[in-house]
Amino acid sequence: MKITLLPKIWVLILLCISLPLFSQAQNIQIRISGKVLDSITKAPVEYGTLSLFRSGEKTPLKGVLTDPSGAFILGNLVPGKEYILQLECIGYIKKRIPLLLSSYETNKNLGSLFLSPSSRSLKEVKITAKRELIENRIDKLVYNAEKDLSSQTGAVTDILKKIPQISVDIDGNVELAGSSSIRFLINGKPSSAFGSSVSDVLQSIPANQIKSIEVITNPGAKYDGQGLGGIINIILKSNNAQGLNGSISLTAGTRNENGAFNLNYRKGKLGLNLFFSGNYRPNVITQNTSDQFKTIDSGIQTSHLHQFGPSGIRRGGLESGIGFDWAPNTKNTVTGGINFDQFGRTNDGQITQFTSIYPQNALSDTLSKLLDQDNTLNTFRFHTFDLSLDWKRKFKKEDEELEISLTNSFGTGNIFSKNILSPLSYPSHPFIQGDSALNPGKDIQTEIAVDYTNPIKKDVVWSYGAKVNLRNVRSDVNDFSYDTLSHSFLPNSYLTNQTRYHQQVYGIYSEISFPIQEILDIKMGFRYQRTEQSTYFSNSPDLTSPPGYNSYLPSIFLSRKLKNSQLIKLSFSRRIEPPEYRSLNPYINTSDPNNLTRGNPFLLPETADRLELAYSKTYEKLGSISVIVFYKTSNNDIQPYSVLYPSFMVGNRTYTNVNVITNENVGLEKDLGTNLFTNIHITEALDSRLNFTLFHRYTTNYLNPGLNIQSWNYRINLNFSYTLNPNINAEFSGSFNSARNELQGHYPSFTSYILGLRKSFTNKKASMALVAGNFLTKNVNQTTYLSGLNFTTNSLREIPYRTFGINFSWKFGNLKFKKEKDENNPNLESSPEGK
Repeated sequence: MKITLLPKIWVLILLCISLPLFSQAQNIQIRISGKVLDSITKAPVEYGTLSLFRSGEKTPLKGVLTDPSGAFILGNLVPGKEYILQLECIGYIKKRIPLLLSSYETNKNLGSLFLSPSSRSLKEVKITAKRELIENRIDKLVYNAEKDLSSQTGAVTDILKKIPQISVDIDGNVELAGSSSIRFLINGKPSSAFGSSVSDVLQSIPANQIKSIEVITNPGAKYDGQGLGGIINIILKSNNAQGLNGSISLTAGTRNENGAFNLNYRKGKLGLNLFFSGNYRPNVITQNTSDQFKTIDSGIQTSHLHQFGPSGIRRGGLESGIGFDWAPNTKNTVTGGINFDQFGRTNDGQITQFTSIYPQNALSDTLSKLLDQDNTLNTFRFHTFDLSLDWKRKFKKEDEELEISLTNSFGTGNIFSKNILSPLSYPSHPFIQGDSALNPGKDIQTEIAVDYTNPIKKDVVWSYGAKVNLRNVRSDVNDFSYDTLSHSFLPNSYLTNQTRYHQQVYGIYSEISFPIQEILDIKMGFRYQRTEQSTYFSNSPDLTSPPGYNSYLPSIFLSRKLKNSQLIKLSFSRRIEPPEYRSLNPYINTSDPNNLTRGNPFLLPETADRLELAYSKTYEKLGSISVIVFYKTSNNDIQPYSVLYPSFMVGNRTYTNVNVITNENVGLEKDLGTNLFTNIHITEALDSRLNFTLFHRYTTNYLNPGLNIQSWNYRINLNFSYTLNPNINAEFSGSFNSARNELQGHYPSFTSYILGLRKSFTNKKASMALVAGNFLTKNVNQTTYLSGLNFTTNSLREIPYRTFGINFSWKFGNLKFKKEKDENNPNLESSPEGK
């Protein structure tokens, strides 16, 4: 299959490239052109906005921006219709011109159109259109992080916890619509960084480097099938201003320190950008307490393990990159970039533990007791080098477009772990046991994509394309065990191993959007993916690779605009998530001698179907409201599953009464829930936002039939922002995540809040912000309860979470912006400067 499939895929790619060259318009279309000039000086009006309306309608049909010479072109217009052409630009009086187009004039030149300066026009304009903090678009939700005040001294996770349907726990683990299976992108591109440790990466990117975050819970056929919860696309800051400009941001705080530098240069058709940022999270000491009870010796005795002691964690990261965009003419655009990122984490701990054996149901009668101390050290380092290159080609037909993109991501990492278990009961023996492991690895990903958009006729658009995704992973574990005779660490051949993982995903898709009169807008698509995998595990050399499989992923979106700015949408999509190579590797991790972990090479991919009904309404002055109802099923749900073994042999060592944790396809998960989001302008100065998610989860247990579990889960986030004057803003944000239940555990709730104040200086080129989070208490207490056959575990973590921070930001250089395409009105674009 591998031999014959790849040529077929490349044939499809070549078809996608060649089809646009033979596509031609079928209907008679008219193009209008002209120039917009200042009525007094006769100078060109650059970046003026022209909006075309059908007579009697309030929503623009098309839009365009004038080029530096004031010229514009509007195409694909239907003859015999009455139109209104609206001209506007900051500092000028708006003008409306009626048009009646005849089929005999396929190219109508309107000549020079004059705008009169407003008596209140500004000498220099440095203002762009105001955007809401959250935009609810037809296929995604956009959170404009640049407008978020209280998150600017933190990391990406501090922004994510404010976005509808996203929850973040105290360790930085992210869930979207109740699922931790999320496809993360940076500027629309994948990165091998997210294949290592998502929470570490997200907590190492400064929030002040983020322009916006896009959330797609029901991705269309164009997107890869990975990510059961959906897609989160992190857009880094960029600048579209002519000339040289940049920004500097510095943050100091008790729990977070970061700095960022951005430099942009644009002249004519070429733009360059350079950025560098660093983030450091100082060491946080957490106090841990746990009690684990196990029924042993066929139920005759009970083992009680009591552990307590401190553990620390510190994180850091550096991100840098350079990018360019070049438009040699109006039909071709080339963009590219090189990014280098480095992330790291260090954990250490000193845990004292008592092990007691009792007769069953007689905990006061101790049979034996041991006192030990477990010292642990874990370090994680990961580097990524990402390359991207895109070419976009436009054609004569409006909105016809071909895009070819190439992305390469090279990741290298190193994990070191060490634990030493020392007896306090018998101090004459310096060590009982110890393990040390060094795990270097590489993760290389390559993605080639071809997408073609073909407007068949008015309001009917057909898109199709192909993608090849290749991933190669190499991981080597060099393990050493403490030898009691030589009192040194010696190589352990039983745990030393090599892993090789290769994955190829070939995908093609087709998607069409069209209206049914003015009743309904429809977008429907289908994606086919073929996944091939090959694995090699040196400790299981005879283990065969998982078989390849086909994925059929349909999607459909229905939307209807109602009166009074109301919109209702119904959507469905299917997603698939293959197991990660770490979950497949049968290697046994012995760093915690009481809880061993191992992979499962027989895991099946998870599949999920999601149905979503959404309603939104915008009030002209009051704000907006949106309500979502969703139902999702996840089959072959993958979760860690713990089993108690009376004895378990790893190499030449036997572990007694030990829990072994393995990832399993635990069952079928069903989620039914709703999300409510409101954005209310209480006064001109005071805004409020409410985000509430509630869902019911029912999991059918495949491993132990009948032991099913269900729970209600909810999350609420409340934000208030207040403008004291044009230069002083304040914001308060609070979040609460309810406790959640899994098949073997009850995980704690989490509350966080933050207060911020920002003062702008020098015509808003500089600003200073002060923030304080969870300032009423020093610690956040997290209690977890786990249970399984013959064991229960209760644990408490006391985590310092109080934070104070200060941020200084400064923008410099030419800040006169070239107006960007309005994403809320996708018909608005810059006017071509030439053919």
